[in-house]
Amino acid sequence: MAFVAEIQVQDKHFIGGEWVEPTGSGTIEVVDPTAEEVIAHIPDGTTEDVDRAVTAARRAFDSWSTVPVEERARCLQAIADELAARADEIAALICHEVGMPLAQARAIQAGLPTLDFGSMPGLLRDYRFEETLGNSLVVREPIGVVGAITPWNYPLHQIAGKVAPALAAGCTVVLKPSEVAPLTAYLLAEVIEQVGLPAGVFNVVTGTGPVVGEAIAGHPGVDMVSFTGSTAAGRRVSEVASRTVKRVSLELGGKSANIILDDADLRTAVAHGVGKCFVNSGQTCIALTRMLVPRARLAEAEQIAAATAAAYTVGDPFDERTTLGPVVSQAQLDCVRRYIETGIAEGAKLVAGGPDQLPFERGYFVRPTVFSEVTPDMTIAREEIFGPVLAIIPCDDEDEAVRIANDSMYGLSGGVWSADPDRAQRLARRLRTGQVDINGAAFNPLAPFGGYKQSGNGRELGRYGLEEFLETKAIQR
Repeated sequence: MAFVAEIQVQDKHFIGGEWVEPTGSGTIEVVDPTAEEVIAHIPDGTTEDVDRAVTAARRAFDSWSTVPVEERARCLQAIADELAARADEIAALICHEVGMPLAQARAIQAGLPTLDFGSMPGLLRDYRFEETLGNSLVVREPIGVVGAITPWNYPLHQIAGKVAPALAAGCTVVLKPSEVAPLTAYLLAEVIEQVGLPAGVFNVVTGTGPVVGEAIAGHPGVDMVSFTGSTAAGRRVSEVASRTVKRVSLELGGKSANIILDDADLRTAVAHGVGKCFVNSGQTCIALTRMLVPRARLAEAEQIAAATAAAYTVGDPFDERTTLGPVVSQAQLDCVRRYIETGIAEGAKLVAGGPDQLPFERGYFVRPTVFSEVTPDMTIAREEIFGPVLAIIPCDDEDEAVRIANDSMYGLSGGVWSADPDRAQRLARRLRTGQVDINGAAFNPLAPFGGYKQSGNGRELGRYGLEEFLETKAIQR
C-alpha cells in the first residue's frame, strides 16, 4: 500500500496573486480512499474569503481583458508546459485523492489538463473576435469575472476545462475546487504564480458548496458561474445565481446508453462497453452505464460482460497490476452498495460482482458489478450510481433501443455499435444527448462537451468552450 510521506497542510487561499490567511479558523480533512488516512488539511473558506477573491478578480479584469491575444496565448502555453513537466506529481496526487490507478491517472488525469491549456493558443490565433455585418462591427468580448465550481472525480481536468478557456477569453477567475480532491488546484495555483500571470487573474478559495460555492454563485461581482457536479447541486447553483441574472453554465449528471445493434461484433462491443462503464471506478459522468443489447443475444452478452468484469484487478492504485481502484469515500461506497442491493431487490439478474465487501483491511472498494435483465423502470436503469455498476437492458429492435435510450432525464453521452457506420450514424442522430461515440471512438478533447435535458446547459472544451466565456456586442457605424 502506498502512502503520502507526511500530511500536507495547505492552510492558505490564493487571492490577488498571494497566499493569504483565511478569515475563518475551520479546516477540512482530505482522505486517501485507499488507505482511509488523512493526507491533507485545507481551509474551510468563508463568504468573506470569497468576497476578497472576487474583489481581486474584479480589479484584475480591467487590465487582463485588454492583454493582446498573443500574450494570453503565450501564458496559456507556459501553463501547459509546466503542467506537462509535473505530470507524474499530478498523477500521484490524484491517485491519493481519488484512487484512479496510477497509469490511468498519468494518461487521463494529468494528460487531459495539459491538453486543455495547450489547445487554447492555437484556438486563440485562429478565432475571429470581430466581424463586419452590414453597417455593424460585431465584437466578442470577455464576459468578466467567472466563478468556477468543480467536482472531485477528474479534479484538475474539470478545473482546466473552465479556467483555460476563461483565461483565454480574457476573463478572470475565482475557483472553488472540490473539498474532496483539492490538491491539484493548489498545484495549478503554484504553476500560474510561477508563470507570472498578473495578480488577481486566477484565485482559489477552498471550502464547501453550501458556503463557498453559494457565495460565488450569488456574488454580484461574479458575471458568470461555470459549475460541474450533480444535477441536484446544479439546480441550486442556478437558483442562487438567478438572483443576479448572471450566465450559468452547467455540466451535470448522466445515465448514458450504449446501444449494441444486431450486426455489431458483440464480443468487442460488450467488452469495450464494460470498460467505458468502469473507468475511474465508474465515477465518470459520461460513463456508459446502460448497455442495450438485442434480446436474442442477451445470454451471450451476459457471459462476455461477466468475464470482462471478472478480469479486473481491484486494489491499490499504486500497484501496477491494479485496473480498478476504490471509490472516493465511505459515503460513496455506501451509496453504490445501496444501489446494488436495490437492483437485486427489484429483480435484476446479478451476473457479476455484488454488494459484498472485498477482502481488504481498509479502502473504499466496490466489486465490479454487472446486472442483466434490467427493465427501463428499475432504479439502477434510471439513477446515476457513480460506481462500477453496469445495467444490461434487452431490446427487440432499433426503434425500441432508441426509445429506451432517450427515456431518461439525462442526455450527456452515448454509444452506438454497428458493422454499418452509416446505420450507426443515423441512429446516433436520433439520440437526445450531447455526445455519441460510434464503435468505441476515442474521446475528443477539442469537441464540444455538455448535455441535453437535465445533464446541463452550455458546452466546454475547444472553440465551443471558449465561446461560453464571451459576450457579443454590435457597434453600428
